Amino acid sequence: MTKFAKVGCTILGCAALLFVDYLVGHLVFGNKEPEVKNIIYMIGDGMGVAQISATQIAQDYEPLNLERATHVGLQKTYSANSRVTDSAAAGTALSTGYKTNNGMIGVTPDSIAHPSIRERAEKAGMATGIIATYPATNATPASFVGHVPNRNMEDEIAMYYIHNQVDVVIAGGSKRFNQRADSLNLFNTLAERGYIITDNLAELDDVHSGRVMALTNEGSMSSILDGRDTSFLPNATAKALEILTANAKQDGFFLMVEGSQIDGWGHQNNIEGVITETKDFDNAIKVAFDYADTHPGTLVVITADHATGGLTIVNGNRKFDLHDHKVDYAWTTGGHTGEMVPIFAYGAGAENFTGVFENKQIPQIMFRLLGFEE
Repeated sequence: MTKFAKVGCTILGCAALLFVDYLVGHLVFGNKEPEVKNIIYMIGDGMGVAQISATQIAQDYEPLNLERATHVGLQKTYSANSRVTDSAAAGTALSTGYKTNNGMIGVTPDSIAHPSIRERAEKAGMATGIIATYPATNATPASFVGHVPNRNMEDEIAMYYIHNQVDVVIAGGSKRFNQRADSLNLFNTLAERGYIITDNLAELDDVHSGRVMALTNEGSMSSILDGRDTSFLPNATAKALEILTANAKQDGFFLMVEGSQIDGWGHQNNIEGVITETKDFDNAIKVAFDYADTHPGTLVVITADHATGGLTIVNGNRKFDLHDHKVDYAWTTGGHTGEMVPIFAYGAGAENFTGVFENKQIPQIMFRLLGFEE
């Protein structure tokens, strides 16, 4: 409180001082960064610094949306048993806060299951969602719902969508739900529990709340080069945010968005595919950042599980055209690589992601920001 120099100030003078005291207190304390209430966790599968740089070049260095991030860091991607991780081990570290062996989902090398940040959010009463252009049972989304010793156990992973209550799922991979070896139709079970089931995102135009499972393909969605609409991932992100906001009410939400197919084209050493998928992911990032701008208490964290392909940019003059090969790209592998990958953060709590981290530390920080016990 303001200390008055004289006890005997006039009523008018004291009132003025009290008003100044209130105003200063409001300006100092009223504009603090709000506590974290919502988390949008965005994972570019296979998206290393070279993939981001290639995308910048492709649009003549016009800033990407992710460049709006206010805080930037790096994370180490190695798994418990390999210097070069796969998506299962990386997804497990990024979701549970524990490193594991390549191929394992949601469990440590000793097969002990640990809850993911999404599962902990659900248990705390928060609304949750998962978006991917790969199947919902693929390694990264699976790491946020399931616990199996082998990533190939996709029928078993699908069952975790029955055990859990994910509010919004938008992905591919319907065959693991209705074309199963055990002849179960998991869509029937989900429908009985009140889920809206669809294979077409457009059918959700009039859906503004409730639980939704939209699996648009039997397997992975088409890539952009193969015909997927360039607005799909941004639109899916916007729809998920709309529904989660309505479902969350005052309890907040957690949403994981994967830019899945950056990785697929990296495995094929296809630069145009990498760039188109990275741009698509970046457009979804804009949706997330814009949401954070208008919803205080929202944290957006963007990272990758690993880089893919060993991409390097080895030549190119300033006036370039990708299709005329004025820029030369080189690849060192058709697999993953072991270098650090970036972290971009925006919104409430973003300052916690500046520095060099183990991949497992990212969800650990989220646990703390949401007030979950260690």
